Amino acid sequence: MLSERPDDIGRARRWFAEELRHTAHVRSPAVVEAFATVPREHFAGPGPWRVLSPMRGPDYWTTDDADPRRLCHDILVAIDETRRLNNGQPSLWANLIDQLGLKAGERVIHVGAGLGYYSAIIAEIVGPAGRVAAIEIDPGLAERARANLARAWPQANVVTADGFAFVADERVDAIVVNAGVSHLAPPWLDSLKADNGRLLVPLTSANLWGAFLIITRRGSRYPVRFASRTGIIPCMGGRNPDAEARLTAALARADYAAVKSLRRPPEEPDDTCWLKGEGWWLSTAEAEDGLARSRGG
Repeated sequence: MLSERPDDIGRARRWFAEELRHTAHVRSPAVVEAFATVPREHFAGPGPWRVLSPMRGPDYWTTDDADPRRLCHDILVAIDETRRLNNGQPSLWANLIDQLGLKAGERVIHVGAGLGYYSAIIAEIVGPAGRVAAIEIDPGLAERARANLARAWPQANVVTADGFAFVADERVDAIVVNAGVSHLAPPWLDSLKADNGRLLVPLTSANLWGAFLIITRRGSRYPVRFASRTGIIPCMGGRNPDAEARLTAALARADYAAVKSLRRPPEEPDDTCWLKGEGWWLSTAEAEDGLARSRGG
């Protein structure tokens, strides 16, 4: 059995974070420090735990015991195995959060908070002066997340709500979506600060595989960049068959990586349109091109 001495657990978390620095190519010291600080076991329920590795396929297995060091690895931890709902893979989220470039004092919405582990990671990064609205539609999970985050992260507030329809009280610096959508929610775009507001969102087809995109708001322009491929649980309210069909057709024309910008009215879809949604469309042209066209360039 692994040692349960506090100093050993602290060293294990530090090793875990340093390993993520390399495997996920994390550049931000704040992201590394957050993974070294937040105790994952506080968000996993009592052990032993059911865990999963993408390297092994679809089968869960049980950790040998309830030592917290068992969770200091790049594995998924079951929240509800029957729904295949997990605490996500640390290397994926370390990389994505690093790409998002969160800073101390920023306001963040986290859609699909689950039991709150990655909400706590985000809260550590934005610090006491920042704010995190952790949105969770499942009342039971939301209540557990609220209790988990109350221990050490008062800057994180859990809201029981449909994250796809959630409208923020104020403009935010970033929105992190933790479940796959077939189309974008206009309230997310409206909630972003005009100066460098960022949306991290997994756009996925009917088979629930797809890619994370980072959409940045710069005034009326929305540059888009590909962040990572993913397979992820569906977002309640964020899927419909027609949108899935349009996304499948878009992927037949070009991959996610071809998307360079998001456009909104009064711009109309043109020959650069990759995917059209309600009140938005994704374009293969750079965002600056749209600005030039709006000026008659």
